[in-house]
Amino acid sequence: MKRLIDIYCRLLSGLMALLLAMMVVLVFGNVVLRYGFNSGIAFSEEVSRWLFVWLTFMGAVVALHSNSHMSLGEVVSALSPKAQRICHLIALALMLWVTWLILEGSWKQTVINLSNAAPVTGWSQAWFYGVGGVFGISSGVILLMDVWDSLRNFNNPLVPPTSLTAE
Repeated sequence: MKRLIDIYCRLLSGLMALLLAMMVVLVFGNVVLRYGFNSGIAFSEEVSRWLFVWLTFMGAVVALHSNSHMSLGEVVSALSPKAQRICHLIALALMLWVTWLILEGSWKQTVINLSNAAPVTGWSQAWFYGVGGVFGISSGVILLMDVWDSLRNFNNPLVPPTSLTAE
């Protein structure tokens, strides 16, 4: 399962690069048209905003998977190994709760906005709100796997993520 999530996050990273490139082209092209030719593409603003939202949520999933999110490593490292594991499990439980809130809210907004069209593109607004569902499911799976690993290795000390250790 970890290997599948690794592959999934690599695919997300590639998709994020593609979306960022599209966003740069749309925004740069719009700026050139506005200042150079006194015109613009209304489509560009709306699509760029949607791409930015998708980029943010996909980046959050990749950051969660690679343990690049914020933590209080200095505080937790001062605790005993068992207390570290308990704090870690409490943090995971809180993250799962927030993930559930995002998933539930996103689902409700997606259903509400299914028939609402975006002002410029005419696309369903469900695409805008649906990214919360992608985030909720993806991060929920990652967090549940982390909970499972933490419970399975409860008596072992936590190893700090490599991206957060001081050198």
